[in-house]
Parts: sequence; structure tokens; C-alpha cells
Amino acid sequence: MSITWNDNAPIYRQLRDRVVAMILDGVLKQGDALPSVRQVAADFQLNPITVSKAYQELVDEQLVDKRRGLGMYVTEGAREALLQSERERFLREEWPMLYARLRRMGLDLKTLLDRAAADQAQKPAGAQA
Repeated sequence: MSITWNDNAPIYRQLRDRVVAMILDGVLKQGDALPSVRQVAADFQLNPITVSKAYQELVDEQLVDKRRGLGMYVTEGAREALLQSERERFLREEWPMLYARLRRMGLDLKTLLDRAAADQAQKPAGAQA
């Protein structure tokens, strides 16, 4: 698996965000084990300390449990907690700017929904958003 790191954020933070996305997308489910620090470090050519720091943030946020000698596991309710916090963050940080931009462009909800429906109708059968 190839991954491109961006220079705008620390790699450990990008790795943490990638795991969060996997939980939100259902790739990692409650009770699933995270890949070992050594495995992730080897796969992505990272320093194990970088991976450990990313994983520790997930532990601190109570999204994963550290089980001594066994590894890290996604906690019960992690996805729901993430959904709630991500929604709150979106509404607090992103939505006001997005809403202001939409108003400046004269776009309303009906226009956006019509466009989304038209885009969906153009997709081949079986294709997902």
C-alpha cells in the first residue's frame, strides 16, 4: 500500500487521522486489532516512535485500548464517538465558512440537492458515491 505524506501536518497526526478515517468508514470495527507499530513502521518506512505517537493519541482519545502483550484494539463505541465529535467539529469550524461561501455564490439547498441528484443519476449502476 502506498501513502503520500503531506508537509502541512506532522506524519504522526496524518497517521492518526488515517486510522480515524478507517474507523469512520467501517474498515476498522469495534474490537478489531490495529496493525502492530512495527508492521506500520515497516510498511510505510516510518520511525516506530512516530507510529507509537499516533497510536498513543488514539489511546488518549479512548478510541483504542492498549492490551499489554496483545496490541491495540478499537474500543466499543469508538465510531459513534468519532461521528459525534466530527459532526460537532464540522458544524463549529467548517460549516460557517462553507455557508458563507455558498451565500456569496448564490447557491441554495434546492440547487445543491438537484445537482447531487443529477450527479447520482449519471453514475453507472452499482457505483457508489
